[in-house]
Parts: sequence; structure tokens; C-alpha cells
Amino acid sequence: MATAGQGSPTEVEQNSFDESLTGVSQMDSKTTNAEDQTADQKVNLNTASEHAGDKPYKCDRCDYSTPWKSHFNGHLATHTGDKPYMWCGECGYRTTQKSELSRHMRTHTGEKPYKCDQCDYSAALKSSLNRHIAAKHTGEKPFKCDQCDFAAITKSHIDYHIAAKHSGEKPYMCGECGYRTAQKSRLSRHMRTHTGEKPYKCDQCDYSATEKFNLDKHLAKHTGDTGDKPYMCGECGHRTAQKADLAKHMRTHTGDKPYKCHMCDYSAARKFSLDNHMAARHASEKPYPCKECGYRTTQKPTLLRHMRTHTGEKPYKCDQCDYSAAVKVNLDYHVAAKHSGQKPWRMWVQDSYKL
Repeated sequence: MATAGQGSPTEVEQNSFDESLTGVSQMDSKTTNAEDQTADQKVNLNTASEHAGDKPYKCDRCDYSTPWKSHFNGHLATHTGDKPYMWCGECGYRTTQKSELSRHMRTHTGEKPYKCDQCDYSAALKSSLNRHIAAKHTGEKPFKCDQCDFAAITKSHIDYHIAAKHSGEKPYMCGECGYRTAQKSRLSRHMRTHTGEKPYKCDQCDYSATEKFNLDKHLAKHTGDTGDKPYMCGECGHRTAQKADLAKHMRTHTGDKPYKCHMCDYSAARKFSLDNHMAARHASEKPYPCKECGYRTTQKPTLLRHMRTHTGEKPYKCDQCDYSAAVKVNLDYHVAAKHSGQKPWRMWVQDSYKL
């Protein structure tokens, strides 16, 4: 059985954490707030208990007791092995790690404590500073692939390369639409397209974004630093005007070829390459017909896009205005033309994309 001495450090650590951070609330990962009391009543109860020396929250596994329910929940975790969640009071982000929460808070405060000693660059995370130094100043790529001669600046890049190039595995799947990815972080970002979550808030207006790069791009409108090509490759410094173009460029480093031919073993880094392959190799084979009008295609995704001409569905929404599109490339074009001030060099889109 646990002793009182075992419970005391948890209370001390909890007090220390409460005093060190503001705007953050804690709750146990398995305990919900089901009390009928109001927030003011709880404060009064805790304050009265504190001054009276009462400790109404008592552990039934040891002799620990406390005036505060949050402290009690934290203590229970020492018995169950569970880690109490720490919550961000700004956006609801939660984590079991105090250090992780501290790093997260910088997305709200704008604090960038890590300074480059070779230029005026600064970053909120040490890993971002390390990537900057490697990309801009040293050119060092310390992470090596043990299956080929690929090297990367960051471990995440090497992990993605191995998953995409060598294993072919995409273990993380979206339960809503079947999207699969090799990285858990990419699945988390993808899920926001379904939940509508926009955790990145602008501190100068009411704008919010699903991803940090969108917030950074928006903030440039306040600072006046728009930049023609805000998206930079951490491997070679290549810059692009649109995130989608940077994602395509990154495949030259990772070797990723996500576009697979369903009729042979051909794969491509870009969709237009797959389309060209289909036209050249399988043009006479169009197994997917439209039941509405007789249109036929070689690819099931193309048929699904075509069906939107009949249903009127426009699933791709602009987060800056009320524009919506039937296919993603049209949304990308709209954002570039209407919101970023860019004039994309490729004014055409393939017929399959117009569907």
C-alpha cells in the first residue's frame, strides 16, 4: 500500500506547475466534470477548505488527502499509472507533458527563444533552429538512410523517406474517408478536414487556420511581409508560392511516388505523369462508366470527380471566403489567384480536373 510520503511529491509538483503557467487547466484523462456546483461555488469551497485546514478529497488507496480536486486527480494517477492531461486555455490543445505544453503555448504568445548566431532568424522550437542552420548555413544532412544513399536534415524526413520509398506501408488510416499515410502527424492534420478544427489563431484578428503555415501566411498580411514564395524546402532551400508545389518538390528528395496505376505496376511522383501513362498505355481500356450519361474513364477517382457534375457536390471549401470547388486543384487555383496575389504560371488544367 502507498504511504503519505509517496503522495506528497505529486502535490508539490502540481502546485509548482499551477504557479508556473497561466491560461492552462488540467483534468484527469478518465474523470469528467460531473459536479452540479458552479465555478464560483467550487472556488469558495476550495478557499474555505484551504483556510479551515479541511481536505475533503481523500485517497482510498493511501492516506493522502487534499482540498483541491485537481490535485486529487493528479495524485490518483500515481496509483493508476495514467498521466493527467494538461490543457491549453487558449485553444483546448492537451498533452500529458508539461514541456510539450510549454512549447505549444509559443504558438499563441509568438515567443521565439531560439536565435541563430549567423543571421537574424529565430524559432519557437530548437528543432526548427537546427533545420534552419543545416539548410542555410552548414548544408549538413546528419540522418542517413541505411538502405540507399539518401540523407536528410531531420529524422522525420528520413522516417518518411523509409516509409514511402522502402516499406511502402501506410499504417495510419482515416476512418472517415479511407485516406492513408505513412505518418501519424499527417493523419492528424488530415482529420481537421473532417472535424473543421482550426487550432491556430491570429492574435490580431479573428482569423484561424487548420495548419500553422496558413497562419504564418496570414500574419504576413499584418506585418506587410508577404513574400512571393513563402514555402521553403528544408532540404535544399528551394522556395515555392504554394504549399502544393512544395509538397510535389519534396518528392524529389523522398522518392515518394504516391500515384499508382491500377492496371500495372507503374507509379509516379505527380498525377499528370500517371495521367500521361494511362493515356499512352491504357487508353483503350476504360472500365469505369457513368450510369447517368455514359461517360467512361480508366480510373475510379476520375469517375468520382465526374459524378460531381451530376450531384453538384463541392467538397473543397475556401477558409478565407465562401468559395467551394468540386476538385481540389480548382480550390488551389482560387486561393492563389484571389487571396495570395499570385498568378499561377499554369493557367490550364487537365480535362479530368475540370470535372
